[in-house]
Amino acid sequence: MRFRRKTDEVDETEVAESGDDVRVDDEAVETSPFEGGGPFDIEELPEDGVPRIDLGALLVAPGEGRDLRVQVDQASGQVQSVMLAGQTGALELKAYAAPRNGDLWSEIRPQIAADASKRGGTATEREGRFGTELVCEVQVARPDGAVGTQTSRVIGINGPRWLLRATLIGEPAREPDGADAWEAAITQVAVRRGAQAMPVGEALPLTLPEGARPQDGS
Repeated sequence: MRFRRKTDEVDETEVAESGDDVRVDDEAVETSPFEGGGPFDIEELPEDGVPRIDLGALLVAPGEGRDLRVQVDQASGQVQSVMLAGQTGALELKAYAAPRNGDLWSEIRPQIAADASKRGGTATEREGRFGTELVCEVQVARPDGAVGTQTSRVIGINGPRWLLRATLIGEPAREPDGADAWEAAITQVAVRRGAQAMPVGEALPLTLPEGARPQDGS
């Protein structure tokens, strides 16, 4: 299982690999077929036999054929987000503090749409497996200098005092009807909110998993 330090934006057809690798010595983790109703709060996580990697605020089951990568701020060394990357796309996961009662996802959707518009793109709401989500299309520069369109599906799931934001990129974003396996990966995520007081909308702290270490090369 490979953990890559990465700060660059992800292209719609491939996940760029930059920065130092962070590797775990364990063999690749394979998950069981999804049968539950996640994503879960850590306090309600069932004993489903699914191996999950503990990243602090998020416990993630990568699944066969996907790399688990972490985005690390090169200046502070803090983990910023978690990404599952496969041959046809990627899934970025972030968790935020939310009010005990409320719908933070409905509040931030217009902000995400406005950001896409500011970048010259579009954002369209659609109803999906997890409720209302956004399909965003923005122009991005590819590594070869050409300009292409990156499509992403941004999914928000309200939990007890947390919000899980899952962003699908590549094929699972362009072809939602064929993204069952990627959506199942979201249902296997567990969120650890913690008891500490935090401002609404602040990212929950992520950590590198036990046994991970920086390593030069790709």
